[in-house]
Amino acid sequence: MPVDPELLKILRCPACVSGPTRREGPDPGRLELVKDTWLVCQEEGCGRKYPIKDDIPVMLIEEGDKWRDTPVEELPVPVPD
Repeated sequence: MPVDPELLKILRCPACVSGPTRREGPDPGRLELVKDTWLVCQEEGCGRKYPIKDDIPVMLIEEGDKWRDTPVEELPVPVPD
């Protein structure tokens, strides 16, 4: 089941919207759905990618950090914990 489009409209990269890593601008941290199983931050220089496991986005900064250097085309299908 894909991410609900209404949920996708409000989800943002947690690293880009809070704390010392907060980005400037009116709507930082926008995410793009990729391969129906990943949410990829669209902020320049962020590169965080959040997996969707069991239809639930894993929106932990630590999880997004794990995939920063992985090109989008190389992202695997997320495995549930």
